[in-house]
Amino acid sequence: MEPKKNPQADVSRNGSVYFAVGLALMLFVTYSTINYKTYDKEAIDIGMVNMDALDEEEIPITEQIQTPPPPPPPPAAPEVIEIVEDEEEIEETVIESTETNEEEEIVEIEEVEVEEVEEDIEVPFAVIENVPIFPGCESGNNDAKRKCMSDKITDFVQKKFNTDLAGDLGLSGRQRINVIFKIDKNGNVTDVRSRAPHPSLEKEAARVINLLPKMKPGKQRGKAVIVPYSLPILFQVQD
Repeated sequence: MEPKKNPQADVSRNGSVYFAVGLALMLFVTYSTINYKTYDKEAIDIGMVNMDALDEEEIPITEQIQTPPPPPPPPAAPEVIEIVEDEEEIEETVIESTETNEEEEIVEIEEVEVEEVEEDIEVPFAVIENVPIFPGCESGNNDAKRKCMSDKITDFVQKKFNTDLAGDLGLSGRQRINVIFKIDKNGNVTDVRSRAPHPSLEKEAARVINLLPKMKPGKQRGKAVIVPYSLPILFQVQD
């Protein structure tokens, strides 16, 4: 069966091209309409410049005021020169020469003795080279003497300290007293200080430490030195 229409006369074949051309035309017309501007002729005022009015404008005349120059400064007062008569006599200082000649006798200077001032050096008990020696601790090496001294002081305090004092003061439980003292260069116990829960315990601890016997002083590099020593005193109060 043959078609009735000519295929070359089909309008829908170029429909997309026609649509694009029409769309572009409509966008151009819309853009031109939006950007079109109109002006009100009455609002425009084109005036003429009046040259005569410019000629009649008065220009103010300015006059330069000249200020008078400042007055000259007053003349300086003449200096008054006072003449003083030289009546006082000035003693001249004579500088004697310290140079010597061959005729002067040379005085020999005796030897000057310089006294060495011994400083009170303190060395801790734990690091001293030669610890102080408590009576009865002469034998053994340095560590043995250190341990012997600590044991002797502990036994001495336990025997001499009045432990009943804490009960009389109304204290209970475990009591701790910290005592610090020094063994001087002569082996004597000095500078005793104590800290306790009650002042009476502090006095008792200081009394007992001051009863320690004289010891041989500690030495550092062969010289007697001061050795500080700390001793904690612990005891239990029986309820």
